[in-house]
Amino acid sequence: MRFSQIHHMPYTGIDEAGLGWPISNRRFDPKTAVDLFKTYIDVKAYAEECGFDEIGSNEHHMSPFGMMPNPNIIGAALIERTQTANIFQCGNLLPLTNPLRIAEEYAMLDVMSGGRLMAGLMRGIPHEYVAYNIPPDDSWSLMREAVDLILKAWTEPEPFGWEGEHFRFRAVSIWPKPVQAPHPPLVMSGGSETSARFAAEYRAIMGILRVTDLSQAKDLIDIYTAQARADGWEPGPDRFMVGVPTAVAETFEEAKQVLHDGTQYFFNVLQGGINRALQLVIQTTKFNPEARNIRPLDKDEQMKSTPVEERIERGQVLCGTPDMIVDQIKKMHAVLNHGHMNLIVKIGNMPDDFITRGMALLGSDVFPHVKGLGEQADDGRAQTAAE
Repeated sequence: MRFSQIHHMPYTGIDEAGLGWPISNRRFDPKTAVDLFKTYIDVKAYAEECGFDEIGSNEHHMSPFGMMPNPNIIGAALIERTQTANIFQCGNLLPLTNPLRIAEEYAMLDVMSGGRLMAGLMRGIPHEYVAYNIPPDDSWSLMREAVDLILKAWTEPEPFGWEGEHFRFRAVSIWPKPVQAPHPPLVMSGGSETSARFAAEYRAIMGILRVTDLSQAKDLIDIYTAQARADGWEPGPDRFMVGVPTAVAETFEEAKQVLHDGTQYFFNVLQGGINRALQLVIQTTKFNPEARNIRPLDKDEQMKSTPVEERIERGQVLCGTPDMIVDQIKKMHAVLNHGHMNLIVKIGNMPDDFITRGMALLGSDVFPHVKGLGEQADDGRAQTAAE
């Protein structure tokens, strides 16, 4: 079992953000942002000292939800602060950006880190398309073409031309190329039937980045597995990553209260305008064309109002003392047999000292008891190298 630390780097210097979109930045305070960036990068780098295998950074736009419009800048900063942890970019939003730029920047990160990059290739969530004025109806065709172009740019030894539906280049030959051959491990999200099948087609690590319950996560793993078998290969635990908000403390009472307060801030302040844009895109476009979207948007409101104890039981969160967290991880693994866990260490406005204390407890009192789960799991390199 391998563990990632993910931290969305929210702007927490406000008490309300409103329901408009994009979110007004009139209350943005530069000094607050400078202090937050310094603290957040320190917290991310501290993950290596605490025994995390991977440090994650992701991309969001025009919202205090996350101050990483380009997560590759944060990834580069972390390379200079770490020695062994994988640089987990989870990741760049392919339909919004020139895919060759992503191929080049990821290759740079892989070279700079000596081959520690995990390459997240993500479609993004609906409101990002509003922010960048990209037609949501084109998201899947943009995604597929961008992935194919990036993989060819990484692996083709001679210059080549590209004439696709969305992208056209007379000649492509990127410098540098990635250190890892044939390319860094791929990570893709799997929150719906379509995305689970897509991830399996590319043999990517599938990230279930928000669990609504264990049966939903198992459904997604089964969909991925069925697609992989139809394509003639058998996925192991190393192909599956489960993401969960995490609160660890010496007492359950403290962990529960901090998680509750952070969750309320997340939904009431950080998520308000985003939800309005999400609903608009979902209702008026073909962003999710399948009949059954396994992570419906109305689950957000349910998570906000559900007691912490019930969220623990459903597998939506990890919360409690180190012994409780060990038991919760073992329970999840018994159902899902996954090889990666992506621990979201800051939810809403959780205090940063609480987060670092919890990370230290994970390293000393949790990881030693659960890293042996799923001995087949690795970071994806072995299978990637064999493809």
